[in-house]
Amino acid sequence: MTSTSEQMRAWSGPAILTFGFRPFFFGAAIWAVVAMVLWILMLSGHLMLPSAFDPVSWHAHAFLFGYLGAVIAGFLLTAVPNWTGRLPIVGWHLGFLVLVWLAGRAALLVSGVLSAGLVAGIDLAFPVLLALVILREIVAGRNWRNLIVLIMLVIFTLGNALFHWEAAQGDYAAQGYGMRLGLAAAIMMIAVIGGRVVPSFTRNWLVKRQDKTLPASPMQGFDKLALLALLVALVFWTLWPAAIATGGLLVLIGALHLIRLARWAGHRTMAEPLVTVLHAGYIFVPLGALALASEILAPGFLGMAGAQHLWMAGAIGLMTLAVMTRATLGHSGQMLKAGPGTVAIYLALILSVIARVMAGLWPAQSEWLHGLAGLFWIGAFGGFALIYGALLLRRLP
Repeated sequence: MTSTSEQMRAWSGPAILTFGFRPFFFGAAIWAVVAMVLWILMLSGHLMLPSAFDPVSWHAHAFLFGYLGAVIAGFLLTAVPNWTGRLPIVGWHLGFLVLVWLAGRAALLVSGVLSAGLVAGIDLAFPVLLALVILREIVAGRNWRNLIVLIMLVIFTLGNALFHWEAAQGDYAAQGYGMRLGLAAAIMMIAVIGGRVVPSFTRNWLVKRQDKTLPASPMQGFDKLALLALLVALVFWTLWPAAIATGGLLVLIGALHLIRLARWAGHRTMAEPLVTVLHAGYIFVPLGALALASEILAPGFLGMAGAQHLWMAGAIGLMTLAVMTRATLGHSGQMLKAGPGTVAIYLALILSVIARVMAGLWPAQSEWLHGLAGLFWIGAFGGFALIYGALLLRRLP
């Protein structure tokens, strides 16, 4: 039977199509830069896209469903073969998926000259195809325990579809049900998958150092309670975002997930930023919940958009950057160690989130703070493309 490495060596086309993480992580980083440049130009009044979406809704969709959709694809197309023992998708089949994702980005950019149904169909084709591929692999590999990941992907896709429907109705989709459903699915993915990998990677690193303080084993009783509470709170936030009960539930999950994170011994990992950043990314899950709760229960401090960015830019941005750097190093045969450039892009992403939150705290200074947040974001993902591009684009020896 052909092995994964033999299958990749047999492919004689572009090296970037030898594994799912390669085109999608590189494409996600480039899109994160391009979309932010376009957003800064729109904010400054120097650009108006031929899009049917209002600028803020286009911005929200570009990052939540465009950028994150690519990262999810890169992660799943790399992880699922490990979960199922089946061969990865390589070559032109992988290239076709990439083209479908790119078509979605192009369709959104020029949606003002296309029908809403056509734009939605082009954009949704990618996550639907991805879900079908993952379903086939899980069923063929009889890997039923990971059906939960597929379910979350399906909910994420439903959020995207609802976002398109709301935009077509002329609603402000950036604060609609579709956006909240998609974001809720993304946060649940971080909580579930992060709840596996963060303590696991932390334990492996600490064991190598012969450190006796190890993280709590994942997915025990407390973890299950924290995840169940998160699920309930996210359902309430999606359906009733301004309800007092929703605010109370968000406070509860903020506390539970801070405790959950504290049980993973992140304070012992400061010597290796590649591990520490996983904990830093996860902390934005409870911080975002607490910030949203504060805007529900006592509005006016950060602003709802500012609070929401702790999830959008903080949890999603930093956790995905952490996964992209680690996976690229690991699957390219490099040492699992963060160099100065990698540390710099982590810090740039954190500074981007801080600047965006400060824009909510000081509205009078928001114009330059938004620009600063955007520049740090471009530095983080542009830096990833520059530092890791060679590993993603070249063939392994």
